[in-house]
Amino acid sequence: MSASVAERLGIRDEIGIKVELRQNWSEDELQKVFRAAYQQIFGRQGLYASQKFTSAEALLRNGKISVKQFVETLAKSEFYKECFFYQNSQVRFIELNYKHLLGRAPYDQSEIAYHVDLYAGRGYDTDIESYIYSSEYDNAFGNSVVPYHRGFQSIPGMKTVGFNRILELYRGCGNSDNAQMGRRNSRLRTKVSLNLANGILPPTSAGTGFVSEAPTLISSAAKGDSRMFVVEAIAGKIGSQAAVRRSRQTYTVPYERLSAIYQEIHKRGGKIVSISQV
Repeated sequence: MSASVAERLGIRDEIGIKVELRQNWSEDELQKVFRAAYQQIFGRQGLYASQKFTSAEALLRNGKISVKQFVETLAKSEFYKECFFYQNSQVRFIELNYKHLLGRAPYDQSEIAYHVDLYAGRGYDTDIESYIYSSEYDNAFGNSVVPYHRGFQSIPGMKTVGFNRILELYRGCGNSDNAQMGRRNSRLRTKVSLNLANGILPPTSAGTGFVSEAPTLISSAAKGDSRMFVVEAIAGKIGSQAAVRRSRQTYTVPYERLSAIYQEIHKRGGKIVSISQV
């Protein structure tokens, strides 16, 4: 990509940025890794992250964990869930995981469906691990590089629509993932489900972030997905200290309601026992 095109799209300063923790690092280099990780994983919310992960920082400083494991700790944390999991639709959460952990956007419906099914069958931590311990992550970042937005350039296995889709998710380095137009809803679902490319619109002015396409109706599930699921959960209540008997509850819900049920159960302190397709 030419410098002039990158300038017009407002991504010049994002191309080629790679922060790595090499051997014999200095404290300044370690702090740079921390800052880069917090910004990549949490976006603007990363300003509040450092005080929440002092133990993880100490482990990385002492060589007990790698940069990859540090990133895993951030993505599995309650803070990450509060920022992106509890308050977003399931598809929006998947979009953000691709952006934060792999530095690109999901390409097609099969990638989104894979993570929906993985979470339903094996839970939150396993789903997060599927990004971080994938061959794609290893080839792109290894154990010592902080994930970065690499979808602005050609990458191995990248589909043509990948460039358009990452620009739809990336709205400028100072932008909040939870404060954009569309807020909790997916940015890509409609175009992905129809196998269409997203439009590319340049920023209104340098450094101010991208203007948005017209709002898209994205509250419904992908067309043609009429699956029904039975969710069995143990009821709970957040903050309850009383020794009470926790009852089992069963929900029969369509695919499009899975995300809402997951979040409702977790917010109430419950635990999902099983999810099965009808």
